[in-house]
Amino acid sequence: MRGLLACAMLAAMTSAAMTTAASAQVSDDVVRIGVLTDLSSWGRDNSGPGSVEAAKMAVEEFGPTVLGKPIEIISADHQMKTDVGVQVVRGWFDNGKVDAVVDIPNSGIAIAVHNMVRERNKIALLSGPGASSLTDELCSPNTVHFTYDTYALSKVTASAVIKEGGKSWYFITADYAFGQQLEKDATRFINEMGGKVLGSVRHPTNTADFSSFALQAQSSKADVVAFANAGQDTDNAIKQSGEFGLVQGGQKLVGLLMFDTDVHAIGLKAAQGTYMTTASYWNMDEATRAWSKKFCARTNVMPTMIQTGVYGSVLHYLKGIKAAGTDDPAKVMAKMRELPIEDTFVHGGRLREDGRVIRDMYLAKVKSPEQSKEPWDYLEIVKTVKGEDAFRPVSESKCPLLKK
Repeated sequence: MRGLLACAMLAAMTSAAMTTAASAQVSDDVVRIGVLTDLSSWGRDNSGPGSVEAAKMAVEEFGPTVLGKPIEIISADHQMKTDVGVQVVRGWFDNGKVDAVVDIPNSGIAIAVHNMVRERNKIALLSGPGASSLTDELCSPNTVHFTYDTYALSKVTASAVIKEGGKSWYFITADYAFGQQLEKDATRFINEMGGKVLGSVRHPTNTADFSSFALQAQSSKADVVAFANAGQDTDNAIKQSGEFGLVQGGQKLVGLLMFDTDVHAIGLKAAQGTYMTTASYWNMDEATRAWSKKFCARTNVMPTMIQTGVYGSVLHYLKGIKAAGTDDPAKVMAKMRELPIEDTFVHGGRLREDGRVIRDMYLAKVKSPEQSKEPWDYLEIVKTVKGEDAFRPVSESKCPLLKK
């Protein structure tokens, strides 16, 4: 009798332990993803509400649960202010039980959050920021840099423009981490290809009047005027440079970071002929068109590469949790590196040990009004650049996580 009682007690204890282990697979019984984005400032159109919708679309595609637990998307506006972004994320981690932070347009804010994520053992899924230092000297085992970076943007675009005869360059650069890194990376490739940088001027973010900057670029007589900025700053700079006759005077305009939404805001007449590099485009094939039209029905715009990157990074994160059987950050990151990245916009991508996602990039040229056949038909894809050729190679990296 005592033996039967002991066995019964052991069985009950084993059952309880199994139940506890099962419930511990997902911390707090919910996978909570925080989209930290720009809902009110100069980067709103390129990320913002569209990034939130893209995250929700990833959850809808994956399914409402992972490991039997619900998936929750929350969002907040960092207002393009580092202190605001850090405060939001600290609150999410301390009180909101957030497991992963997504998007974060603005490299300065992203670097601060990236450091906090490593300290708190959470996960950062970065689609919005571009600073290549995030996966170079600042690399972290807890960060995924999913979409683009300044290295790839500058290498792909500068190489193409120099081959077309744009040997001398002048930069109009946003005076913060992203703009400075983009100018630095582009200068390197310009010099390596035999070009020359004649000068640069830096402007504060959210600048309305670019007239003095455009005149300085014009007086430089550089073959190429390159805009190392983003969002409304890029829109205003290109528009006003057009008004001052830079293109008519023979100078090429290059947007080192441009989105479909920028072309939409500038207009094809002013933007036509501009080179840009992108990680995705809505009109690539039937699958991208179908996804993008669904996105447009919810947002009234076609998706930018930041927004498709939010979708892709959230989807890959959920696949990582499912494969790991837990939301433990180290185990999930290991599975995310192991699994190939496959979604509507990325095929055969992979997550490198430094956090850099290696994926194809596309050199594009803005169409003329006559070439555009339908709404949002803005880009001609000139060239596909393989991820291994676009992003920083392991041999050049300062990241100690990489085995060289």
